[in-house]
Amino acid sequence: MSKIITADQAAALIKDEDTVAWTTIGMSYFAEQIAQALEKRFLETGSPKNITPVHDCGCGDGKDAGMAHLAHDGLVKRLVSGHTGQAPKMAQMVADDRIEAYLLPQGVLATLWRQIAGHKPGVITKVGMGTYVDPRIAGGRVTSRGADELVKLIEIEDEEWLLYKSFPVDVAVIRGTTADENGNLTVEEEAQISEGLPMAQAAKNTGGIVIAQVKYLAEAHSLHPKDVRVPGSLVDYVVVAEPENHKQTIATVYNPGLAGNTRVPLGAIPPMAFSERKLIARRAAMELRPDTLVNLGIGVPDGVASVAAEEGVVKQFTLTTELGTYGGIPASGGDFGAAWNAEAIIEHHAQFDFYDGGGLDIAFLGLAQADARGNLNVSKFGPKVVGPGGFINITQSAKKVVFCGTLTAGAKFAFDQGKLKVVEEGRARKFVSEVDHITFSGDIARQNGQPVLYITERAVFELRESGMTLVEIAPGLDLEKDVLAAMDFRPHIADDLREMPVELFEEHWGGLAALMARHKR
Repeated sequence: MSKIITADQAAALIKDEDTVAWTTIGMSYFAEQIAQALEKRFLETGSPKNITPVHDCGCGDGKDAGMAHLAHDGLVKRLVSGHTGQAPKMAQMVADDRIEAYLLPQGVLATLWRQIAGHKPGVITKVGMGTYVDPRIAGGRVTSRGADELVKLIEIEDEEWLLYKSFPVDVAVIRGTTADENGNLTVEEEAQISEGLPMAQAAKNTGGIVIAQVKYLAEAHSLHPKDVRVPGSLVDYVVVAEPENHKQTIATVYNPGLAGNTRVPLGAIPPMAFSERKLIARRAAMELRPDTLVNLGIGVPDGVASVAAEEGVVKQFTLTTELGTYGGIPASGGDFGAAWNAEAIIEHHAQFDFYDGGGLDIAFLGLAQADARGNLNVSKFGPKVVGPGGFINITQSAKKVVFCGTLTAGAKFAFDQGKLKVVEEGRARKFVSEVDHITFSGDIARQNGQPVLYITERAVFELRESGMTLVEIAPGLDLEKDVLAAMDFRPHIADDLREMPVELFEEHWGGLAALMARHKR
């Protein structure tokens, strides 16, 4: 019997109450054509009802693709996800309390499929301790609906751990580039290597089925066995999609440079325009050291790579992403999650094994909201809850963490002869008395002796035993008027409070290479 079916036939295989796992990294690895067919079936027939979609990363294009196709009352009962920020329609269902929703760390979900496949109780880890996914706080639950306990506090040899519980998978919807007639899958045009294999194994070993979406169909036995990422014996059905429904990233249908199939001239990447964002990226880049493994988050932190390239030091350390890329330059914007000129691309779930074990030397992440205890919130903004993505895994496990962001949102600045001037104060404060959601726990970081910096355009703060401590201030600013008055709490002030380097505030810098040379091992 042929495994090749249409997207409509694939959608018909999903039944009421099914738990449906999806591979996804934005739009990378997402079976968009099958999701479209599933939405069409529900709108026409009212079925399937009350399914539980599960996905590790954000899933969508910020508009109408990805999980937006499933954002209909009655179609989804429960969402288990790492992030909803790229699917605003699904995020609105969460904000409106219309479904059950559990937003768990991306790395935990990525590694959970192997535990399910092996009939093990789940992922046992320290990741999430002290954050909102800790069952003593919220257990990852972000709506009032649903009372199930997906995360449990356990004790092993007198030590506390979190257990993220296993569950059966009824349907796994995965993706590859090419399938042969027997269902063997390769990923030659994908930008990463997803968790498709352990997800398929999890479905097969818990009585479920596996549906794969691909771009190309090949003759049976024509694929090189070492290129096959998911064996055909694990794949029940194959859907051949249109190219526009099989995008490599949110922004790109296909670019060989993002798949590692060619190299692009990185010298063609224009430098960042001089602004407060570039200033923050420069000060953060001063924390880089030679021969280290580095992770950059999206937004202000990805400017660190741009600054390093402009300063000619990008080859002195290795940039990585949580999606498994090593080397080159992580892509940004709609291509985030991929990398230009990567030296290696490993499996998504394997990367989190390494990250969770402390393999990262330093991580640069965004700063949305911080409080006096050093807690960070990047997962909840008013009624909108987007989830942590890989933030919890990365920040809790890296040897050093640098949070990067402006002191307030929307402020305007002027630069004059190496000095900063606040022209107009921001509309919202980021340094608050108590964060809305604990996505990073300052208490856990202090317990672990983890170095933590909070870098803004006006000041640098350090997490110390006494709490958030101001250690640097931008030249030209008044401490009380320009910094402390823009915060909801008064931080500790370091006895040796110093100015941020004046040269960072000039149009051209050129000092990072010398700084890196002083730190060579």
